[in-house]
Amino acid sequence: MAPGTNLGADCAVFEATHGSAPAWAGRGVLNPTAMILSGAMMLAHLGLADAAARVRAAVAGVLAEGRQVTSSDLRPGGLEAGRGVPTDVFVTAVLARLG
Repeated sequence: MAPGTNLGADCAVFEATHGSAPAWAGRGVLNPTAMILSGAMMLAHLGLADAAARVRAAVAGVLAEGRQVTSSDLRPGGLEAGRGVPTDVFVTAVLARLG
């Protein structure tokens, strides 16, 4: 769940630090928190601190509630246990908190 930033003199790149996990692509089971929080970091970098704070708060709220979280790293047993909600359900819960 680690977001990342690479800042240069003329550009900035925001990405999840964990890599792309191609073996799991398209299955809808991975946790998108790092990508979402990377987006929040980009918003802050662009001077949109309030928007960034709203995104971070929405993610924190969904995670704290614990009902609509993915199985990949937020549930005991992870992917093998098949617990948790699909990626899109987690994202929808975050978006709902954003209003």
